[in-house]
Amino acid sequence: MNGTLLEINKENRTGRIGYYISIFGAALILLWIGIFKFTPTEAEGIQHLVKNHFLTFFVYDIVSVQTVSNAIGAIEIIIALLLIFSVKFASLRKYAAIGMVVTFLTTLSYLLTTPGIWKTVDGIPVTDFFILKDLMLLGFSLMILNEKK
Repeated sequence: MNGTLLEINKENRTGRIGYYISIFGAALILLWIGIFKFTPTEAEGIQHLVKNHFLTFFVYDIVSVQTVSNAIGAIEIIIALLLIFSVKFASLRKYAAIGMVVTFLTTLSYLLTTPGIWKTVDGIPVTDFFILKDLMLLGFSLMILNEKK
């Protein structure tokens, strides 16, 4: 071991399988959530996150709640498609990874900018755990961004 990195190559079949499962898993999550953004339920559900964020607080002054959610959904769907197509076209991988990094950094920052998102239950701090999945996805997107191919 001695500090060597796990190489994902043809000789490392388990690592390669895990990589593709991660690619398609991340794409599925982005695609599914992106499609859900086109519903009124999700548009209302993300409004408190978007309006309290220092980068996005103003958007509802310009366009409707549903339009903001649709735009976010379209971005998530595009990133998912880039990720899927990057399996065949490696040149797309970098763009998918950059989109994922920006997306997941933004959603994770909602944990710091949204009032009331943290609560204490039985002495333990809890939050919207659905957002925490983005921590793992951020790590995966950084791995993709670092990939040589």
